[in-house]
Amino acid sequence: MNWYLNVLKQYAVFKGRARRKEYWFFILFNLIASVVLTVIDFMTGSLDSELGIGLLSGLYSLAVLIPSLAVTVRRLHDTDRSGWWLLIGLVPLLGAIVLLVFMLLDGTPGDNQHGANPKGAAA
Repeated sequence: MNWYLNVLKQYAVFKGRARRKEYWFFILFNLIASVVLTVIDFMTGSLDSELGIGLLSGLYSLAVLIPSLAVTVRRLHDTDRSGWWLLIGLVPLLGAIVLLVFMLLDGTPGDNQHGANPKGAAA
């Protein structure tokens, strides 16, 4: 849970690096929160079946949009790539696969142009 809260504390920090652990724990808790809020939307009747999103889940998605982008850019920085690589996700199917591979790769050892190794800082 601390990894999720740390990402939210760094709400709009696009500089620096993010470990795989930080990124994937944020994604995990984000997914859990989204599912819980969607179930609540379904039970309260605020889920729009055409759009597939409800009031609470929609507000939550908007609230975590910037932190999600920021942690993804920092994760790309950890693999020594520019944050602009995020735009490859706009390419249908292939872009999502490339981004998934980038998110799964280990960060560059030692310092890179985006900052110090977060693994070294935590150790």
